[in-house]
Amino acid sequence: MKRGIAVNNKVVIIGAGGHAKVIADIVVNNNDILLGFLDDNKAKDTMIISNYKVIGKICDCVKIQKADPEIKFVIAIGDNKKRSEISKKYNLLYYTAVHPNATIAIDVSIQDGTVVMANAAINPNTKIGKHCIINTGAIIEHDNKIGDFTHISPNATLAGTVEIGSYTHIGASATVRNNIKIGTDVVIGAGAVVVKDIKEPGTYVGVPAKNKEI
Repeated sequence: MKRGIAVNNKVVIIGAGGHAKVIADIVVNNNDILLGFLDDNKAKDTMIISNYKVIGKICDCVKIQKADPEIKFVIAIGDNKKRSEISKKYNLLYYTAVHPNATIAIDVSIQDGTVVMANAAINPNTKIGKHCIINTGAIIEHDNKIGDFTHISPNATLAGTVEIGSYTHIGASATVRNNIKIGTDVVIGAGAVVVKDIKEPGTYVGVPAKNKEI
């Protein structure tokens, strides 16, 4: 992806909740063209933010893409597994949404469908997978590897050389020490501090973070 270059993409957002509103703001701030939202739980023409409305159901993405192959889609759904299901069900051209106030090093790799919110910082030699959420104010230090469909919540901090598996959720204001590896399908609770590798799926909370089921 090329960051910071306005190319006037035409964008449709899949989902129409609070997360979708934040992504809509990124699209507009990048001077791209927001066509509207697709959502299965809101009626067509429901106003979501400013003058932007629901334009159909999620399945309508197929005919929209066929009608204009240049339209890009972004899945604005917080549930990691749900984003995965939609991305695998529909073969679409996906948009990478990076807020202009995010700070991203020149050699950072960000795959399609990922969103990076305002004031996030992503430092050199970091690789971020597809359809991830790097939320508001998150700090991802140098040499990190973030798996697909992972969510780094607001104000979470990943120190240097951290690896995060796919489908993992790092909670708000959580901290991960340098050189730590966290596996797939892990939830790190809000405010937790991770000081040891986590290999097994589960929910880890506290300081230091421990599996809450043990």
